[in-house]
Amino acid sequence: MLQPKRTIYRKQQKGRVTGLATRGANISFGSFAIKSLEIGWITSRQIEAARIAVTRAMKREGKVWVRIFPDKPITKKPAEVRMGKGKGAPEYWVACVKPGTILFESEGVSQEIAMESLRLAAQKLPVRTKLIVRRDYSAE
Repeated sequence: MLQPKRTIYRKQQKGRVTGLATRGANISFGSFAIKSLEIGWITSRQIEAARIAVTRAMKREGKVWVRIFPDKPITKKPAEVRMGKGKGAPEYWVACVKPGTILFESEGVSQEIAMESLRLAAQKLPVRTKLIVRRDYSAE
């Protein structure tokens, strides 16, 4: 006799990021931006390293917007600790990124400087990215 298929429910404690970004997928503030091309977690340290790279390359001219925020705590138990006894302490914080999410925006510098500074920031990030320009941008 044929048995009906049983659905197995399991806890997905870390959560799964799927699909494309619907919110935060358009340039809102600046004229130049970095857009994510894949799913990933970006830690607060990586975001800060990229922000510093942008501001240094722009020589503190213009303005930079960080469009992502690390609001997910990642916990870890100490080394050589037995199983059980509850969940570990928060180790670091991450921002969950979907394809299409705008990560950084910049404004107030020439296109060459903005693209170079955003390229340096993209090297600090663990996801593949793309440099984009606002549609109605025109060099003055």
